[in-house]
Amino acid sequence: MQDNLAKNTLEVATSGEKTLSIIDLIFNGGAGSVFIMGLLFVLLAVALYIYFERLFAIKAAAKIDANFMNQIKDHISNGKIDAAKSLCAQTDSPVARLTEKGVSRIGKPLDDINTAIENAGTLEVYKLEKNVSVLATVAGAAPMIGFLGTVIGMILAFHEMATSGGQAEMGALASGIYTAMTTTVGGLVVGIIAYIGYNHLVNMTNKVVHSMEANAVDFLDLLNEPV
Repeated sequence: MQDNLAKNTLEVATSGEKTLSIIDLIFNGGAGSVFIMGLLFVLLAVALYIYFERLFAIKAAAKIDANFMNQIKDHISNGKIDAAKSLCAQTDSPVARLTEKGVSRIGKPLDDINTAIENAGTLEVYKLEKNVSVLATVAGAAPMIGFLGTVIGMILAFHEMATSGGQAEMGALASGIYTAMTTTVGGLVVGIIAYIGYNHLVNMTNKVVHSMEANAVDFLDLLNEPV
């Protein structure tokens, strides 16, 4: 009976010793670990801010009235160029701004109109992709920063072993090593989040670009129709 009680007490004590929180892992790793993890948290905050800011902006850019081009077609067919311009000005979307560029140049050669639309499209794509490249940078840099923290921790652990004349406690070494490994985990987590966010925004941007191209083609076809 007493042996079982002692065994259970030892198991509870052992399990309690092995329980560590993330905060403990970060702050027990020394100044280097704290600095690296702090930097990773900053990168995570930047990545999340850019992702959600661009997400809402791209969603807003993708919204357009399905009847927009039909209205433009009716105005142009009836010779109401000013009405077509006014409709484009009232619609806040990349497609409307491209169409407005084309409408404002009606009467000029089609090559000039096409060039104006392409230039406006390049500008709109640039606006959509604003700061998205930062996510790609975070996705690549965060894991490397995490690895840097781990290497620094390993160097410090082996330095302690070397300076202790081979008498360093294994517990202290193990503590330093697994604490240093937390920076790798942190870097990978931040990198994965930024990578997924970047690819999602790229896919959404491509859909908007395809919509812009399709509407530009429809507009040019409209100008090519016989009067």
